[in-house]
Amino acid sequence: MKVVLHICCGVCAAGAAGVLMAEGHKVTGYFYNPNIYPQEEYGLRLEAARRVAEHLGFDLVEALYEPENWISSVAAFPDEPEGGQRCLICYRVRMANSYNYMIAAGSDAFTSTLTISPHKSAKAINSIGSEIGGNSFMARDFKKKDGFKKASELAKSWGIYRQHYCGCVYSMQVGGE
Repeated sequence: MKVVLHICCGVCAAGAAGVLMAEGHKVTGYFYNPNIYPQEEYGLRLEAARRVAEHLGFDLVEALYEPENWISSVAAFPDEPEGGQRCLICYRVRMANSYNYMIAAGSDAFTSTLTISPHKSAKAINSIGSEIGGNSFMARDFKKKDGFKKASELAKSWGIYRQHYCGCVYSMQVGGE
């Protein structure tokens, strides 16, 4: 199956893409993250995703960096805690864009690396993905079976950049991932 994998960062891509490829899927990585702040951090994460794509041998599509779209989507929730409504909107923005890319590319399914993080709710992410894409969304919890630990070890062995916060200006302030 041709699968579009929304990629949030290199570490998460190292784990999720490998799992999908081991299952026999043709993976296209899709880097769409208008939430990442500042732009220098965005560049570091994009380069990490490029390096993982090279190591694992999958194509990586780099979508436009559109922070103004993300900011307008979450503007009503500046004081929301990590994991709250702002994060759910953020997941929706990124997965809707990934779904649209999947359709345009003629792929069969899409999913996201977001579920590999021990700090994110796979249930919430999978629910949003299913609402957006129906049967074309591959609900996963890539953190299962030590997925995050394995991804971190793999990325470390490849010298892949690892961030210290989820990505947005709000998570940067609290250091959350």
